[in-house]
This record gives sequence, C-alpha cells and structure tokens, in this order.
Amino acid sequence: MKPLLICDCDEVLLHMIRHFGTWLGDVHDIDVQLGAGDMLKSMTRRGGGPDLTIDDMRGYLDGFFPAEMHRQTLVPGADEAMQALGAIADIVILTNLAEHNVGPRSEQLARFGIVTRVEWNQGGKGDPVARLVAEHGNPVTVFVDDLAVHHDSVSRHAPQVHRLHMVAEPELAPHVPPAPAAHVRIDDWPAAQAWIADRFAAGAHAGA
Repeated sequence: MKPLLICDCDEVLLHMIRHFGTWLGDVHDIDVQLGAGDMLKSMTRRGGGPDLTIDDMRGYLDGFFPAEMHRQTLVPGADEAMQALGAIADIVILTNLAEHNVGPRSEQLARFGIVTRVEWNQGGKGDPVARLVAEHGNPVTVFVDDLAVHHDSVSRHAPQVHRLHMVAEPELAPHVPPAPAAHVRIDDWPAAQAWIADRFAAGAHAGA
C-alpha cells in the first residue's frame, strides 16, 4: 500500500493572493494588503466607500475562479516535489473551491506538470480527508495546507494524519502564525519534500 499525500493548492502549490490582489486593483479599484490578516480585512476600496462584506469577497473570488486562474504562478520547487513524491505515494489535491472549478484546476495544474487527482470541498477539510484516507486503505498520510482552520479540522476528524502547515507566499508568510494543530510549519518545498518523505519512510501514523 502506497502512502498518501493530500495537498492544498493556493499558497501551497500556486501563488494566489498576490495575483488576486493585482486583478482586484486592475479591474475593481480594490487594494489588497497581504499583511493585514484574513483576506476580507486585507481588501479596501480605493477612494473610500463602504467596507467590503464577505458576500463581496465571495463574489470577487467567483470572478477570479476560473476566469482569471491563468494569472497564477507556480511556487518554486512545487512541481519537482510533486514529481518526486508521486513516485513513492498517491497524491490527491484537495482544493477549497466549488465543484465547477475542478476541471479548470486540473488543467491549470497540468500546465505546470502536476497531473494528479483533484477533489473539491467547501468548509473544513477534516471530513473529506478522513474519507480519502479510508478510501486508500488508511495508509500513512501527510496533509499540507496553508490555513490553520483546516489543520484543526483534520486533527479532529483524522488525527492519525501528519499535518504540515505551509504558507508559500513570502509576503504573507511572516504575518501568519504557525497553525497550532499542525505538526510542523515549513514554507518552502525542498524542506517540505524532505519532511514528507521522512514520514513516508518511517511508515508510522501521527502519534504512533
């Protein structure tokens, strides 16, 4: 039985917020300050105006995905790490996008040489991670994501999974504290690849 890598995409494999921010500025006269905390708080209208609401943010995200996904760029080393880890493990990309974005996301990743299964979800990732682990026969599994809320969710639904917190956007990473529920924080792919490979080689579940 192969080990399993369940990996997020935005700010892990592909840069997102920097390109989303550029698009918001170019098209919608909205500035994004990466160090401002959560995404909604980072967005401000140029020239004043009412604060943006969560529905506003969701609307802009719907405008970015999938129409503007071509703007996104690869995180350095992500493609090499996926190739190397794919030789020893099964890989599933678990992206927190709506179902209609699965095809465009698969095509987007393939353009960067990352050809693998893509699954979608909305909300916490703990339950879908637990289902994927069970589907694969409960192998040694590593989960990689940039959001602390998902590490907390996975820790509760699939505590046997090794959890790596990665924020691969260098302008954002210094402002994001390590996720309390993650086992490790690593923000670059060469080091992350080595840590993941070590977990697979050890052949033990988290906490074993």
